[in-house]
Formats: sequence, C-alpha cells, structure tokens
Amino acid sequence: MQENRLKKRLLNQQTCYGVISPTNDPIVCEYIGLAGMDFYVIDGEHGFLNPSDVQHMVRALEGVECTPLARVGDLNEKLLLQYLDCGVMGIMMPGCSTAEDVRRLVAAIKYPPLGQRGLGPVRAAAYMTRMPQAEYVRFANEQTLVLPQIEDPEAVENLDKMLEVEGVDGFIVGPRDLALAMGFLDGPAHPEVQAVIEAAFKKIRAAGKIAGTVAATAEQAQKLAQNGVHFVLNSVQGLLSAGVRAFLTK
Repeated sequence: MQENRLKKRLLNQQTCYGVISPTNDPIVCEYIGLAGMDFYVIDGEHGFLNPSDVQHMVRALEGVECTPLARVGDLNEKLLLQYLDCGVMGIMMPGCSTAEDVRRLVAAIKYPPLGQRGLGPVRAAAYMTRMPQAEYVRFANEQTLVLPQIEDPEAVENLDKMLEVEGVDGFIVGPRDLALAMGFLDGPAHPEVQAVIEAAFKKIRAAGKIAGTVAATAEQAQKLAQNGVHFVLNSVQGLLSAGVRAFLTK
C-alpha cells in the first residue's frame, strides 16, 4: 500500500480535483491520471464492475500517480473488503443518513482497533511482503479515506451527530440526489437546495473535516475551492461530452 497523497493534500487544505466513472477500462484511468487529475473514483454504484476490474484499474492509476478511490452501491462489508484489498485508498459511500451508518462504514474500512476489516495477504498489503503485520495495519488505517455522502434530508438533519463519529475524514455532498430527495426534480440549482448545501459545507468545515462535492464546470470548481470545498469532482462522461461539444462548436 502506498502513501495516500490525496489524503495528505486534503488534510493540508489543498484543493484536489478528480473524476468519477462507471467504466471498467484501465486505459481511461491512465488517460485521466496523465491529464493531471489527483484522484479517480471507481463507481461501483452506477457502474457494472467486479473486483477483478477494480484491481486492474487500481494498478493503472498507481502507475500514473492518481489516487484510486471507489464508491459501492450499498454498505456491503464483504464487497467493500474486496475493493479495499484490491488497493483502493478510500471509499465514498452513498446513502449514509445516520451516525450508525457512518460507524458501520468506518468499521468496514478500518482494521482493529478502529474497525473490523479482515486482514489477509492481499494486493493492498503487498501480499504481506513489505511490512510486519502490525506496521501494515497501522499504516493502512492512517492512509485510507472514509467519505460518506450526504444525499437526503435525513442525512442533513443528522449531520452534527455524523460528524462526531471517530474515523470519518469528510463528507461528500451529492447535489442531484439531495435535490431529488427534497422534491426538486429539475436539479440542485434551486435556492433552497443551495442553501442546504452551503449550510452542510459550513458544518463540515467547522468540524475540521474534508468537504466535497461535484462541479459541472471549471467556474463551479473554482468557486468551490475558494469556499473551502477541497474535494472537487466531475464525471468522465461530463468531461468527455463537454470536450466533444466544444470541439464541434469551434
């Protein structure tokens, strides 16, 4: 397991940019890393991926110094274990609405005594060839990122208690799902949704945690960074579509 450059930069309040993608193609991972992105979220929620795909993608991302993260569809401890064993450096988890959800997530990601993750001679541990076991466990617990997502009014209501959970590094606001859950079907641009998002960011920053969300444009990304939102991502699909449209209109 490598040092988590992304986590180090985020904890130093440096803005980091990345993508989320449902594709299982390691070549896309290499493109993104070589283009300069800081991190890549392997999307197991909306993508059709298996742990074998994840392993190859992680290997490609490591080769271009782009930090591999992952998102899974639900809090399935066994699936999370497989993704982590492949070498992803953190988990962005949708559907976390209570402090208990966050505690379960931390328990699945961290080894004892911080959590309950199982240990084996797997890729993430360099097959137990580089470090004594105790040293690796401590190192892995330090390096992995725990990033629950805020996607519904219940999560917003419970955010104060969720922020108190030991082991959580930050919270990622999912603006589209949050808007839908609030009854705004046209998206998150409504002032009421924006007010809720800004209030969440304020609480997250005040607690000393990493705040993150999606930026659809470079202008949005810049504004977020100026407001202390240091984990900023777009989708591979969105960037590709924007590039194609820009090319066709020139």
